[in-house]
Amino acid sequence: MKVFFLSLFSLLLQACSTSSETHIQQADLLALLQTKQVPVIIDVRSSGEFNAGHIPHAQHIPFWQSFTSDALDNNARQDDLILYCEHGPRAGIAKFAYTLAGFKNIRYVQGHMTSWRKAGLPIETR
Repeated sequence: MKVFFLSLFSLLLQACSTSSETHIQQADLLALLQTKQVPVIIDVRSSGEFNAGHIPHAQHIPFWQSFTSDALDNNARQDDLILYCEHGPRAGIAKFAYTLAGFKNIRYVQGHMTSWRKAGLPIETR
């Protein structure tokens, strides 16, 4: 159990760090959104937050459903997954879940939704 919590804590710290290995820059994601090779983007915030505004093409899978959701079963485990929440911690929990599920290429949006919004980048609403 101790290893579980240490692993989870490590992933939460990664979600808030700024390493290029763990994060995709906003400009790079924006460029990918304009191609035919859009990565799987997952918004792990609440329904209200998602409906109020999310990154274009994002799927909504709240972080707490990451451990039980089968929404990504059609994706290969080597596909790129891009996660974000409002600030970082919930995305860290989701990354832990998807790592346990066998996904390998998981990154966070640099600065998460807070920075995306502040940069004036495109947002979709429902």
